[in-house]
Amino acid sequence: MSNGIAIGKVSEATGVKVPTIRYYEQIGLLPAPPRTEGNRRTYDLKDTERLTFIRHSRELGFDIGEIRTLLSLQDRPDQSCQDADAIAKTHLVEVKEKIASLTALQHELERMVVGCSHGRVETCRVIEILADHGKCAHHMHEA
Repeated sequence: MSNGIAIGKVSEATGVKVPTIRYYEQIGLLPAPPRTEGNRRTYDLKDTERLTFIRHSRELGFDIGEIRTLLSLQDRPDQSCQDADAIAKTHLVEVKEKIASLTALQHELERMVVGCSHGRVETCRVIEILADHGKCAHHMHEA
């Protein structure tokens, strides 16, 4: 029998739910762990560190492909970090674009709410803008 860590304990330690741990094993982000005689998965400290890395990467918005590449780089620490930098820079550009889009969306929603007369639906600015995409300032910025 192995002295490894049970999946539930790994889940608690890393903040990664048990089904997600199994999924990461299934797609190859986490190596398949050894099993006990009772066929239970057992993990070690390296597995918990890898899961923590994956969880933190997901929290920062990296996709599975990017994480797969970053893990591959982490597994070969003697190489240049140029690829990791490139992934992070590309992701930063995407995040800035999302922020700009969300900021424009926020301004549009504020404009809609401020323009609402709190009267009847027939004069409701929110309904008017939603009904006519051409009146949406957010739409005009994207065009």
